[in-house]
Amino acid sequence: MNIYVIVASFLGTAVEFIEALTVVLAVGVVRGWKSSLSGMTVALLVLTAMVTLFGVPLMNLVNLGAFQLCIGILMLLFGMRWLRKAILRYSGLKALHLEDKAYTEELNRQRSHAKSNNAMDWFGFVTSFNIVLLEGIEAVFIVLTFGLAAHSLLSSITGSIIGLVMVVLAGILLRKPLATIPENTMKFVVGLMLSGFGIFWVGEGIGVNWWHADVSILVICLGLLLVSFISVRLLSNKHNQQNRDKSTKKAVGEHV
Repeated sequence: MNIYVIVASFLGTAVEFIEALTVVLAVGVVRGWKSSLSGMTVALLVLTAMVTLFGVPLMNLVNLGAFQLCIGILMLLFGMRWLRKAILRYSGLKALHLEDKAYTEELNRQRSHAKSNNAMDWFGFVTSFNIVLLEGIEAVFIVLTFGLAAHSLLSSITGSIIGLVMVVLAGILLRKPLATIPENTMKFVVGLMLSGFGIFWVGEGIGVNWWHADVSILVICLGLLLVSFISVRLLSNKHNQQNRDKSTKKAVGEHV
């Protein structure tokens, strides 16, 4: 077992499951728990099948240079997307994703549709199925890429299962969205790790001889952390300056 892969997979998949939980809870409250949980269960079965079908065959290709290059590019693109969003949110240029707000919006959306008198509310079922499948596909990508990159698919699957169980248990116990979870911080950490692994694997794919092999991943992640910290400070200062300029112009306009 690889503890780093377990933690990375846990954090990455937990973020996706938290976002899915918000919608599943709203569907359950408005449309009924049967349709909500049924949709979630079917989606989880589909996702499990995806990991089973693609995970094992891909492990046989893991030592091929072209495959390493492709996976590295995908990890880098995916990780940089998460990293960029997290940096923008930390700097104040992008609004934080608030689960309470998303929950309220989904409640209103569910209430705007007429409730079915059938044993199964299919609108609720489809809504729950779609959100779990959509967020789950990203979770599957995280599981496969971390597992393949570290040659430890079992560790990656274990981390995702822990994340799923913890999020589901929290949802059952609290019956409300997990709004206090530092979602942006989790995305930032996973974005760093995905980007770090991605850069490493791109290098592996093109034949780079990394310093101390896998230890280089830690060095890459630390470098990305430093660049991210500087980016947040610069963007935050720019954002604050723009706000001060707007306030000054507004005050001058009112005075005139």
